[in-house]
Amino acid sequence: MVMRADDMIDRRRLRRKLTFWRVLAILIAAIAIAAASMWIYGDEVGTSASHIAKVEVTGTITEDEDLLDRLERIRKSPAVKGVILSIDSPGGTTAGGEAIFDAVRRLAAEKPVTAQVGTLAASAGYMIATATDHIVARKTSIVGSIGVLVQYPDISGLMDKLGIKLEEIKSTPLKAEPSPFKPTSDAARDMIRAMILDSYDWFIGLVESRRPLTRSEVVALADGSIFTGRQALQKKLIDEVGGEQEAVAWLVSKGVDDKLKVIEWKPKSGSATSLLLGSSLGKIVGRVLGVPDYGDELIRKIGGERLFLDGLVSLWHP
Repeated sequence: MVMRADDMIDRRRLRRKLTFWRVLAILIAAIAIAAASMWIYGDEVGTSASHIAKVEVTGTITEDEDLLDRLERIRKSPAVKGVILSIDSPGGTTAGGEAIFDAVRRLAAEKPVTAQVGTLAASAGYMIATATDHIVARKTSIVGSIGVLVQYPDISGLMDKLGIKLEEIKSTPLKAEPSPFKPTSDAARDMIRAMILDSYDWFIGLVESRRPLTRSEVVALADGSIFTGRQALQKKLIDEVGGEQEAVAWLVSKGVDDKLKVIEWKPKSGSATSLLLGSSLGKIVGRVLGVPDYGDELIRKIGGERLFLDGLVSLWHP
């Protein structure tokens, strides 16, 4: 009888172990299938049914190929009936803002598109918001900072103190000007200022064409000033105060079914590894394995990415 009892206990332990490993195998298989599906189909997973697409435009704006591709796929998707552009950005490069502006205009030509401003839509961030047909912002959101700038350091004084001298031979006086290694010449200042004013005039023209404002009204607002959402509403820089609920209500007023869900179209991951680590489950696994999942986000939040901007910039607090 003792042997039989021991046998029964051993069998139960064996069954429990087998059950554990079977469940674990099923979970791993499910994760692998989900990862493979997301890798192959990207944003379109779970978006085959009719819905409202939400796209986030956050951080410093550059010519983001992934975002441009996402907007194009949203434009072509028959399942997308309306679009919410969720903006929280201090701005970025003028070329990046221009590229996204044009992509949003192509999208808005076929589907109703609204912008929903979070904390901030300044400079190139506001430029992108104007590409939509309706702008919603919180009462305390920061909106505006219409303008363009070029910034560069002058370390010539430091070089003198360190006894460092730069030698250069160039084809013409304005080649590679302005330079951080020597004081800016008047000719270089005039060249950069002419370029800035041309881009500034272009920016003003965009706002004039997209907002119910005359050119003189836009020029009066385009002195770099920023405004709260309430002030921006009074100055016609936005159309409504509120959040996502108000953005959805505007889409409904344009014929979008009010029963449709809002589904965020997220960026595609660059690899199977980043795909796994980019998911909530992947972050948990990463923490268990000791893999940090916050480094790039920390750099983004402290504004480190702005240090690497080049060229003409439309940015609030670069």
